[in-house]
Amino acid sequence: MKKILFLFLICVTFSINAQDEEDYISNLNWLTDLSEAKKESVASQKPILIYFTGSDWCAPCKMLKKDFFHTEKFEAKADQFVLLMIDMPRRIDIITEEQKKKNQKVVNKYNTSGGYPNLVALNDQLQIIGELSGYTFLRETDRHYAFIDAILENY
Repeated sequence: MKKILFLFLICVTFSINAQDEEDYISNLNWLTDLSEAKKESVASQKPILIYFTGSDWCAPCKMLKKDFFHTEKFEAKADQFVLLMIDMPRRIDIITEEQKKKNQKVVNKYNTSGGYPNLVALNDQLQIIGELSGYTFLRETDRHYAFIDAILENY
């Protein structure tokens, strides 16, 4: 009986944590369509920050999401970008097949490193103005902040 109760508590904890992460990242207004991001970039004169992720299989992506995107420091800078998340999950219930096809086109064109996680900055004409690939188990976000600061300084 203790084992069943313990397993139940673990399941509840993980489902609550997963919901918190989803709610938080959605508060940052991540778009999922490149053409919509371009329209917003032109209108707002902000660069596009693409986050390439494998949300259900990429451990470094999950760590970066928590350590970088889910911080007050990033949130303070996020409004200076048009945020675009391109997710390539393995599970078929996370995004639609149509969205996966759209995402694959963006991956083919802009994820030149082929790695995950990958950050790519675009101007309003969809030209690459910066790219930063990877995240280590040291969980240091200094180079990620330096990357977005450099994009903002030069845009």
